[in-house]
Amino acid sequence: MTQGLYYHIKQAWKNPNEIRLRELMTKWRSEPAVFKIEKPTRLDKARTLGYKAKKGFVMARVRIKRGGKQRERTNKARKPKKHTIRLVLKMNYRWIAEQRAQKYFNNLEVLNSYPVGKDGKYYFFEVILVDYSKPEIINDRTINWICNPTNRNRVYRGLTSAAKKSRGLRKKSRNMKVRPSLRAWNRLGK
Repeated sequence: MTQGLYYHIKQAWKNPNEIRLRELMTKWRSEPAVFKIEKPTRLDKARTLGYKAKKGFVMARVRIKRGGKQRERTNKARKPKKHTIRLVLKMNYRWIAEQRAQKYFNNLEVLNSYPVGKDGKYYFFEVILVDYSKPEIINDRTINWICNPTNRNRVYRGLTSAAKKSRGLRKKSRNMKVRPSLRAWNRLGK
């Protein structure tokens, strides 16, 4: 059976050309931390997550600094239990990237995001944003749910895909202590 264009793009991104990706990331490092781009770098992934090449959709590349997941080691006057250096972070890097894009484009709404690369110092994500005031978005049945006022600032309220994953809402179990919310469990879940 013959495969379509998006299948081949997906396969190419599973094992990308290292030299080409390194050149791209060198260019991306010189750009601002939040940078508006014309087209998605990974077209297959963007289309899967809801991107359409029409008015009202905006793509942004966000650069996030890596690290910061360890505390400094204490050396005296603590119980051994308190010597831990591992930090359990409340938010994953992708969620942070979405929030920074939302802060930069405050008249848009974050739809979704995906990673495009990482080097020794940075993670690079592409964030799909939607302008909910455009008539093209209001008249599109598949995306006009985002025009509803209940979806304002959804990234800050943990309602995007990356946020739900970070909050532990992908699985359902009584033992996880994340439903109905972490606040209801006095932050015991994470």
